[in-house]
Amino acid sequence: MNIFLSELIGMALLITLGCGVVANVVLHKTKGNGSGWIVITMGWAMAVFVGVFASAESGSHLNPAVTIALAILHKISWADVPVYIAAQMVGAIVGAILVWLAYYHHFNATEDPSLQLAVFCTAPAIKNSVGNFITEAIATFVLLFAVLKLTAPESAIGALKALPVSFIVLGIGLSLGGPTGYAINPARDLGPRIAYTILPIKGKGSGNWGYSWVPVLGPIAGASLAAFLFSML
Repeated sequence: MNIFLSELIGMALLITLGCGVVANVVLHKTKGNGSGWIVITMGWAMAVFVGVFASAESGSHLNPAVTIALAILHKISWADVPVYIAAQMVGAIVGAILVWLAYYHHFNATEDPSLQLAVFCTAPAIKNSVGNFITEAIATFVLLFAVLKLTAPESAIGALKALPVSFIVLGIGLSLGGPTGYAINPARDLGPRIAYTILPIKGKGSGNWGYSWVPVLGPIAGASLAAFLFSML
């Protein structure tokens, strides 16, 4: 399986399960409606487990911030970075569309556009661009530094069994997810946000594009810092 297809499949599975658990919790008339933050964080952790496990052939990056960090560390070629990121973005959009199809009638039953948008992408609990950026950078730094230490001296995240990565994401969600919803992954947020914008969702609002740069640049900054610190150590 080539890099593009492996990353696409892994990312599509990750977003289908990750955004799917949010849909189950926040949309109206679902079996899991109102079940809360613990369910969401556990669902995202399991989504990462499945995505990483399913994309081992490509190294299981599933995150442009991870890809960029590994390129900084010379663990992959910069020439491969666009291929990884393109696959991650396409996979994220596909996964988001699958969630919309699975919960189609529940989207129609949910009149609050902010809840509809929450299924697809993150939003700050208290909007402060600088503070939100710092939160995303810190959370992604924790993710990347922990994963790099766990996988050393291997060059690919896919060499690590998927479960420890899911535990890292679970810890980040429980401890650092409150301020911004812990995107910690530019494609995870941007791909579904694009899907939300183009899908014919009944009663939807705007895609909150004014905030969209934070879950893109914050994770890249945090991941790059983790890569530089890791290389120094």
